[in-house]
Amino acid sequence: MEQLGALDAMFAYTETRNTPMHIGQLLIYDPSTAPGGKVGFKDILRYIEGRLDGARIFRQKLVRVPLDLDHPYWIEDDNFDLEYHVRHIALPQPGDWRQLCIQAARIYARPLDMDRPLWEFTVIEGLDNVEGIPKGSFALVHKFHHAAVDGQSGLQMTLALHDLDAKMKPRKWDRQWRPETKPNDLNLLVRAQVNNIANPVRGLQNLGKLLPVPKRMFDFARENKQQKDAATGIPKTRFGDRLTPHRVFDGKIFPLSDIKAIRAAFPGVTVNDVMLTVVGGTMRAYLESKGELPDNTLKAGAPISVRDDNGEAAGGNQVSMMTVGLGTHIADAAKRLEFVAKETNRSKHMVEAVGARTLMELSGAMPAGLTAAATKLAARMGLGQTVAPQMNTVVTNVPGPPVSMYFAGAELKRSFGMGLPTDGMGVFHIVTSYHGEVMLTITADREMLPDPAAYVDFAEKSFKALLAAAKKASAAAPKKPKAKKAAAKKPKKRLTSRAATAGKGRRKTAK
Repeated sequence: MEQLGALDAMFAYTETRNTPMHIGQLLIYDPSTAPGGKVGFKDILRYIEGRLDGARIFRQKLVRVPLDLDHPYWIEDDNFDLEYHVRHIALPQPGDWRQLCIQAARIYARPLDMDRPLWEFTVIEGLDNVEGIPKGSFALVHKFHHAAVDGQSGLQMTLALHDLDAKMKPRKWDRQWRPETKPNDLNLLVRAQVNNIANPVRGLQNLGKLLPVPKRMFDFARENKQQKDAATGIPKTRFGDRLTPHRVFDGKIFPLSDIKAIRAAFPGVTVNDVMLTVVGGTMRAYLESKGELPDNTLKAGAPISVRDDNGEAAGGNQVSMMTVGLGTHIADAAKRLEFVAKETNRSKHMVEAVGARTLMELSGAMPAGLTAAATKLAARMGLGQTVAPQMNTVVTNVPGPPVSMYFAGAELKRSFGMGLPTDGMGVFHIVTSYHGEVMLTITADREMLPDPAAYVDFAEKSFKALLAAAKKASAAAPKKPKAKKAAAKKPKKRLTSRAATAGKGRRKTAK
């Protein structure tokens, strides 16, 4: 039995019908690489069953403390049923990308059963008319509760389910599953009493870590002035309302080589800066098409992993967040990229000045019962929308493997992330990469973004505008002078064996 940390527990407390707290993926596979060229549903079940020891979430379920007087616990489910967690459907004809996006969004909109291990897979067949995908391919929609995983630990789980070739060799894992009996309520309440006394004590012990922070922030603000047009509040947009139960999903694929070309044309920028700029251009164009573009820049939350080497195998959330202006008030793509690069650089240094891990650890200083009550109240009253929000959207970047991956012998062809809209932030962007491609996907509330295909078309136009600006910048950059050819030298006389040995000795002595 293992207790959740404060940040993980908050995702459990904020779970509602309209705001399910899971993240996920849409993965597309070509079964022609599998033995016999086919992968049946029973094959998938057997394959997943052999990988369940690869990640703790697969057979752990949540146990809530009565009245949420303490944070929940994970226990090993003694009634685990694999076939409940893995489902199977097929698209009707013609089986195209639009149908797949609609079906994936419907599946994703449904909350997980909080009394079972918090994940589901849905196999989707009938993808015979998805552009760029071989006929006979199938998709897999992943859903994992955010109380159990963040983007980085979710990637580790995905890697546990995949191989580097189609041979499906059995794999060994460090852990072995042992079912646990659910603890009785009295036991949980006794533990809660102890923890609610201990948590504030730990908070006071950690308080010393915060004492240097105000001076570091003051020094940072004095030495790093924020751009004038970034020092504004969060503008109100159509994405700032309370969520409905309905979702939409879509995405675009960009060549990684083009993104690297953009980065090379503008020295000092990162791949993350490039994609944030693309998102800024997308949101600007979409809102402008609706006649709703604010004068001030929209701002995005960009998660930062604080997972160290010791926490690589751990589940749960080990993240902090920086806030970045997206430059939606700037029409020129190159100038928007310059604005975003300055914003991300300043935000990164601000997070370093505050101490991201310190703040994450201090989130557990409050008594758990008080944290639970406050978090549930905020979720049910929609305070993320009624109180001044901290951001307009989230743009999270989760790099994937650069080599081909295989699931049950089938080659992974496409990998799309599925995000977590919340009240006051009705569109969520995920950037993933795989095998030389970068995927930008959106998960959004259907009432706020009823036309996802139009939105991702604006993303493609935003990317092309930035790529054109990069080509223009590269063409205008001064050419480096060619190195002059060295004058021809007369060949030296060949050293005799004795002279060569002497020369080696002199060089060695010179060192």
